[in-house]
Amino acid sequence: GGTWEFPPEGGSIWRYRAHSPVADSINFGFESYRMPEGGELRLLSAGDGSPLLERAFTSKDNSDSHGELWTPILDDDDVVVEAKLPVGVDPFEMSLVLTAVNVGYRGFRGRRNGRERARARRGVRALGGGHNENEERRLSGACNVDVECQAGDDWRDEIPSVAVISTSGYLSCSGAMVNNVEQDQKPLFLTANHCGVRKGNAGSLVAYWNYESSKCGNLPPDGSLTQFTTGSTLLASLSKSDFTLVELDSKPDSSWGVTYAGWDANAVNAAWAVAIHHPNADEKSISFEYDPTTTEAAGAEVRVRDWDLGTTEPGSSGSPLFNQNHHIIGQLWRGSAACDN
Repeated sequence: GGTWEFPPEGGSIWRYRAHSPVADSINFGFESYRMPEGGELRLLSAGDGSPLLERAFTSKDNSDSHGELWTPILDDDDVVVEAKLPVGVDPFEMSLVLTAVNVGYRGFRGRRNGRERARARRGVRALGGGHNENEERRLSGACNVDVECQAGDDWRDEIPSVAVISTSGYLSCSGAMVNNVEQDQKPLFLTANHCGVRKGNAGSLVAYWNYESSKCGNLPPDGSLTQFTTGSTLLASLSKSDFTLVELDSKPDSSWGVTYAGWDANAVNAAWAVAIHHPNADEKSISFEYDPTTTEAAGAEVRVRDWDLGTTEPGSSGSPLFNQNHHIIGQLWRGSAACDN
């Protein structure tokens, strides 16, 4: 599919348009991605041709381990995939096998849907008299505490280590960058086993960094998903303690300030504990348990009796649990926490 163009000045351009008028979002999965040196792939709004991402995909995104490329979720309903090759590069040197075009059926993050955002970019008035900004709300409970609130001040070093992830094209869980004994900034990422990252789909993992509200309690929510890394390789997982460890294909850009969280594997209960997470895949939150944790299931579970400030929800799964020393002692995998519990 798609069309080729060969400009008179040389080089070549391939374009593919995906338009779903009922979509709230679109993302793409390439089963095979191989970009020659000097080539680039961009995702553009079909309405005005503006780029939907801050960067292009290049040869640096080629993966020798899985050979795939998965894009972040895009707030649009009409997208052009454009690949440009420079003069002297044969189109047969490029491999793009597009096997997944995923369309969202409802607006994730509780925000107005992609087609309304696309209309706004194109200056087209929405049906029914326009858009009410108050409709841009959160899916997570009102008792969640934004990391920008004062409660997060003592955790500014750990907060940037946490990301929300999508796998195979949909937002699912939280996770965190973790340090190693070499302290060489190897991009190791911890999440939960039940989040479904497996050897066969680890290449589709997209991690979104610094997805946070700009102010404490900010409504409408204004977090951005523009800072992302794509692709990973599964290193280890275990259902008993519900952990998964992957190595990301690339380190987060240094300008994003992503940190590598420390951890403690000793079987010692925390005097008190903190979770940093993305409840319902919303902007990043922080929760506090002021009582000691307990250990159950022959050491495989660290139990938080209840959250004294904030809560955890679906989407928080895989998020790191820190002890009072700011070290990870586990990752979230189950429970009945809620704002009314």
